[in-house]
Formats: sequence, structure tokens, C-alpha cells
Amino acid sequence: MTESEHPAAAPPRSRRFPTTRWSVVRAAGATTSPGSRAALESLCATYWSPVHAFVRRSGRSDDEASDLTQAFFTRVIEKGDFGNARDTLGRFRTFLLTAVRHFLSNQADYDHAAKRGGGHVHVPLGPSSDEDARPVPDPASDETPESIFEQRWALTVIDTAMARLERESAGADDPRLFETLRPFLTGDEGASYADAARVLQKTEGTVRVAVHRLRRRFGQCLRETLADTVDDPADVAAELSYLLDVLARRHRTSSLNQP
Repeated sequence: MTESEHPAAAPPRSRRFPTTRWSVVRAAGATTSPGSRAALESLCATYWSPVHAFVRRSGRSDDEASDLTQAFFTRVIEKGDFGNARDTLGRFRTFLLTAVRHFLSNQADYDHAAKRGGGHVHVPLGPSSDEDARPVPDPASDETPESIFEQRWALTVIDTAMARLERESAGADDPRLFETLRPFLTGDEGASYADAARVLQKTEGTVRVAVHRLRRRFGQCLRETLADTVDDPADVAAELSYLLDVLARRHRTSSLNQP
């Protein structure tokens, strides 16, 4: 098998971007290519949360949003139904948002699929972790479905990159290294070089170097994760800028809402 036929595997560490999973989907179009289906199914499972948040914020109950999200992804995967999203397939993020809007606007056509297992093959999708199950803000807030989608998308990308880095770190000489230094990646205000040095039995200087290296590798994992969702590697920088802007806006909104 070629590298592109193994979409779930982490990309090799090289200066060149490998063929990305979304590129595999785009190349295969609406065909039933095993590589295309596996790639799309993997992406849909990973990014279930932003779509669910969008549907929930659009006024559906949590249970209804789960059913509709399942129906949406089942249709995308089983039927290759890209709807009106064909002009925006360059970025998987844009495809999802455009396609789910189209899906909801034509909900009446898909009511038979809104019930779990309603005559269709059930695609095993859903939150991949407790982090993906973050509550959606109350409908009384000023957040729009689009802004909630953007925030959840950004957090999902961060979580996916972190998971990729964690898998890489599993074979480290000291298995405590990643978990001890993780707070320095997540911006935990309680992260202490002195405490980390005591746990790892290293000097603070050594810990600072290790954190610097881990942060640099996390940045690479973040770019690799974004590369999985665009057609052209040249778009990664723009997607990273977008993600950072979304997170900055989220932080400003959270600060304003704090008592």
C-alpha cells in the first residue's frame, strides 16, 4: 500500500508535506475508493464535535443535535454527498461548515436519516474524548452557530495535535516527561519549572530546554494536523493564522464574560 492509503497514520517527520488525508478524499471525489472512504471517515470522526456544536447552537436539543450530526456524517460518508460545498472543498473546515448548513436547510429531505440507525448503515462517529464533549454555550448568549463552530474547530485541532505529540512521546526514555511538561504547552498558570525539575530529577535548565524542544515539536504537530485538512500545503500557514485568531477571539470573549 502507498502512504496515502494509510490516512490514520502520523505523517513522517520530514521537510516535505506528505499526501494529506483530505487530498486523498479530494482526489477520489465521490467514488467509493477505499482510501478515500477511510480518509473521510477518519476526518469526520475527528471533527464530529464542531458540527455537533453548530447544530446544537442552531436551536436543537442535545439529543436531536446528536441525531442530526450522525445523520449528516452518515450521508457524507455513505453517499459522498458534498451538496453545495463543491466550490469550497480546498479546506475541510470550510467544507464541513458549508455542507452542514446545506444539510440543515434541507432537513425535511433527510428526516428519515435523523433517527439513529434509521435504515442506513450506522457510521460509528461521536466525540472521540471527553474534551470533544465540551458543553455548547447557552442559546441566550451572543455566540452564533458559526462562532461556536470556529471555536470548537480550533480546540479540536489543538487536541488532535496534542494527541499526536503524546503518541510520539510514548517511546521516550522517561515516560513521565510528556505528562510532566504538558502544562507548559497548554498555558497552565500553575506550571513550574522547579516542580517539573523535582519530578523528573533534572536541573531547571535541562527542563527549560526540554520544554523549548517540546513546544517546537508541538508547533510542527499542529502544522501537520492542519495539513491533513487542506488541499495545498501552502494553505497551512493561512489556516494556522485563522486558528490563532479564533483562539484569541475566544479568549477575549471569555475574559469579557468573567465576573
